[in-house]
Amino acid sequence: MIQRRTLLKTSAAVALGAPGLSGLAQQAVTLKFHTFMAPQSNVWLTMHKPWMEKVEKESGGRIKFEGYPAMQLGGTPVQLYDQAKDGVVDIVWTLPGNTAGRFPRIEVFELPFMMNNAEATSKAYWEYVQTMAPDEFKDVQVLALQVHGPGMFHTKDKLIKTADDLRGMKVRGPTRQITKMLGFVGATPVGMPLPAIPDALSKGTIDGCVIPWEVVPSVKVHELTKFHSEFENSGGALYTTTFVMGMNKAKYNSLAPELKKVIDNNSGMATSAWLGKTQQGNDPVGRKAAEDRKNTIYQITAADAQEFKRKARLVEVEWVEDMNKRNYDGKKLLETARALIEKHGKAAAAPKKA
Repeated sequence: MIQRRTLLKTSAAVALGAPGLSGLAQQAVTLKFHTFMAPQSNVWLTMHKPWMEKVEKESGGRIKFEGYPAMQLGGTPVQLYDQAKDGVVDIVWTLPGNTAGRFPRIEVFELPFMMNNAEATSKAYWEYVQTMAPDEFKDVQVLALQVHGPGMFHTKDKLIKTADDLRGMKVRGPTRQITKMLGFVGATPVGMPLPAIPDALSKGTIDGCVIPWEVVPSVKVHELTKFHSEFENSGGALYTTTFVMGMNKAKYNSLAPELKKVIDNNSGMATSAWLGKTQQGNDPVGRKAAEDRKNTIYQITAADAQEFKRKARLVEVEWVEDMNKRNYDGKKLLETARALIEKHGKAAAAPKKA
């Protein structure tokens, strides 16, 4: 009798662990989440961790996460997208622009003075990809698409007031469109991933960088620079950067239907908007860090901003030409992105009904 009980217990344990037997209790799934952001960064603490916690809670603990900030699983930020594609990790959050020219259609959101609100522009970005570039991220299951708040100048030894002030200055940019823009407005552009900024500033490899306020504390830019030059929000941001949160397709497809639904409920336009809003919402924290060190914060005047816009417009012209050469309608892509940013911006600004 004891032998029979043991046998039954063993058979049940085997059955519970067997694939395809969805009628029986499901085991928990552990997903590896990998990103280049530092563990002390606002992005990790206020965006990534809360997102993982929400998914875990809504799955009743059946989805668990192992979170790896700061490239803890190895590789470089440039390799993150392919780590998700190839199943080295399960979910990544990264910059498509790390791989220059690989995702050309979404670069429209990184063109100069396109956006001034990360929440609305993140919604526009999501809708644009669904309608105009549905195969742009075909190698992964796209969970969210977002942008950060207004990008701006942070410099070591010289305050930037006009485009002419950038002459001879080596300034870091994150993606090919933004480094191109820096060149057109007069700087010597230097492309590099975010984690490389502190070392480059310390060694004098660069004289400054462009990043949003929110990222400043995580890479100690408020300690390594003295001057910060921002643009008026109403005139549009100097630039923003696009991000993608993507999941390995095979891993997503292997989930039980009810767990897929939990992931789906934490994906899409609403999640994209929340990520954009949260990231821009952390801008005041970064700004305060610079204020506390008595750094100089300067707002570029509307008249001087016009000169930046005039010079930076060449980036837009070249991008449209590049899209046309790739057999995309560059003008249509640009007009669509602008219209979507305006549409979602108006919706965000509209008074809420009681």
